[in-house]
Amino acid sequence: MISMPTLALFTVTALALVIIPGPNHLYIAARGLAQGRSAALASAFGVEAGTLVHILAAAAGLSYVISQSATLFGIVKWAGVAYLVYLGVRAFTAKEAGQAGPPRPQPLRKIFLEGMVVNVLNPKVTLFFLALLPQFVDQRAGSPALQIVVFGVTLLLLGLLSDMVYAFTAGALGRRLAAGARALRYFSGVVYLGLGLVTALAGRK
Repeated sequence: MISMPTLALFTVTALALVIIPGPNHLYIAARGLAQGRSAALASAFGVEAGTLVHILAAAAGLSYVISQSATLFGIVKWAGVAYLVYLGVRAFTAKEAGQAGPPRPQPLRKIFLEGMVVNVLNPKVTLFFLALLPQFVDQRAGSPALQIVVFGVTLLLLGLLSDMVYAFTAGALGRRLAAGARALRYFSGVVYLGLGLVTALAGRK
């Protein structure tokens, strides 16, 4: 069983990490500015659903396998880059991009799945689990896989709270800036392409 001091230390460490603005926050904020609060919240829940996939993969040992295989790591990395670039290009080329009015609402289920895919295909999250979680796993505290799940869920909940702050803030700003809907869509496209570039330049280290 994980000791309370260890869990408390992990919680403080995870909290310090999730409050720092990162790619997920930018992705959620871009959604909120362009399409409103509901879209931002759907993206936030989708992103953390992707985190859940990473938790299960880490517990099953798949994250370690991917991190040790240059081929598998490359596949995950470039699949993520391609998907982010696709989102960026779509923001610029969608029929609504040339209109002055607000964008056509997308189904929240689709937005949720897109957020999930973005996070699942983020190799930096895989390496994050490998770099952080093993430091807190104690072989004497029971099943390492169960400990990874506990730590991962703790991180997920903290991340969700942080994501929701960005979602609500971006959603509120998006409503106030509705007159600049075209510029917001272009801004979203720039964010997606920028995240794709960051992912492409990220090395295994």
